[in-house]
Order: sequence, then structure tokens, then C-alpha cells
Amino acid sequence: MLDIVLVEPEIPHNTGAIARTCAATGARLHLIEPLGFDISDKAVKRCGLDYWYLVDLHVHHNLDAYFAENGDADLFLATTKAPRSYAEADFSGTHVALMFGKETAGLPEWLREKYRERCIRIPMISDARSLNLSNSVAILAYEALRQQGFPGLLGTGSMRGE
Repeated sequence: MLDIVLVEPEIPHNTGAIARTCAATGARLHLIEPLGFDISDKAVKRCGLDYWYLVDLHVHHNLDAYFAENGDADLFLATTKAPRSYAEADFSGTHVALMFGKETAGLPEWLREKYRERCIRIPMISDARSLNLSNSVAILAYEALRQQGFPGLLGTGSMRGE
């Protein structure tokens, strides 16, 4: 099982695109309040409109509520501040939770320090501040699923004429 955890997301289009990734992969989506938008807002649903019914959505009032319900086992924190690449992380367990911070500030420092050994980054050039949040989620989600053997996902497609 893969959990995608967004801490105080601010941009509805990003969350909508992430919801679509979650729908396509079977990942659970956790949103930690406060949110920068209303989750019933058209802007969120428009990004994943025909997939919204496939999203296993969980909304938590704050980080304490999230941790009380879900714990912190197999948790990885995505941050540009991390000293190691996600390529060094072992996502092969049966459950992985990937946590991402809000678009303008990332994850709080106290949280990064508490889970320092579980912080991972996506490599990029030094002049780039960060990737788009929805792109970052997709990269790490598919790496975790790849390491797990893409459980429950279709491994092949069908080309016309085949």
C-alpha cells in the first residue's frame, strides 16, 4: 500500500493532479489541514474529474491527528533539504508513506529534524529551487511502486492491431 501525504497543500491544481496520480495507482491520499482551498472546489475536481471517485481520500485536521491515526512506520519525507537521493531509499516494504510539504514552504523544520534519516530528495541542478509538487509526487510514487513490483497495476497495454 502506498500513502501520499500532503501537508497543508495550497494550490488546488497540484492537489487535483496528485489525486489523479493516486487514483491511477491505487495510492491513498492524505490531506493535512489547513488547506489553501476547498476540496469541493471545481479547480481541484477539474484536474481529476473522471477519476475522483477512485481516490481514497483522508483529511486530517493537523499532523498530530495524522500520526495518531497512521503512525510513522515506513514514512519518507520529500524535501529539497535532504542530504540523500530518493534512489537510496528502500521502498520495497508492503506499506510506504511519502510525505510532501506545502508548495511555498515545504515541510516544517521540526518535522525534518525529527525524521532526518527518512528525508529524501529528487536530484536537480543547484540553480533550481524545486520541482512542481505534483511532478515530485509522481516521481516518488512510481519509484516506490516500481520497487514493490507495481502491485495491482496493469503491466502491459494493447497496441492497435495486436
